[in-house]
Amino acid sequence: MDEFRGENKILLRGQAAGQPVPSHQNHGVSYYLVPLRVPRLSGVDDVLNLITSNPDPALWAADQWLDVEGEVRSYNNRSGQGSKLVITVLVRSARPCAEQAGENRLTLAGALCRTPVKRRTPLGREICDLLLAVNRPYGRADYLPCIAWGSLAVHCGALEVGDTLRLEGRLQSRQYHKLIDGEQVARTAYEISVMNLLDPAEPS
Repeated sequence: MDEFRGENKILLRGQAAGQPVPSHQNHGVSYYLVPLRVPRLSGVDDVLNLITSNPDPALWAADQWLDVEGEVRSYNNRSGQGSKLVITVLVRSARPCAEQAGENRLTLAGALCRTPVKRRTPLGREICDLLLAVNRPYGRADYLPCIAWGSLAVHCGALEVGDTLRLEGRLQSRQYHKLIDGEQVARTAYEISVMNLLDPAEPS
């Protein structure tokens, strides 16, 4: 698994949904969290959390359309509040754009680090949950939850821990409710919807 070369590229087009707020510092660089609203063809919006080192308020003006390139990142939330696995997009470049149409495309290559879980929806459609470890160039890895449907779910359900996988998909947000101390609490989950499986041997 450690020798497999990871691949992690995401292209987004959407609307800024809030001003940047301080997130963290790394090697003396300050990073900021900013939401991006990305429309789907279905009319539902994915609201994705971006991490950027450029907090320029003019760039992230409310409802401004942006083209964003970056990488999907994960880290463990040890605060005890919210999801245990936090998924964000590390921005490599962002620029205003005139086209007002959502775009959400990513390519990932990594190795399965958990046994796939295949199941059926109440309507009988096959679905498979995966956890993909995508290596970074400097020894760390991002652990990214993926979901496959239909014939892709059947194929993915036959894979084993350590198998390599290269895929195209989209990063999506999903609202759900969790019962905490007798109360229904709204939460947001982030996962990668698998659209296509690629040949791991293909060049990037």
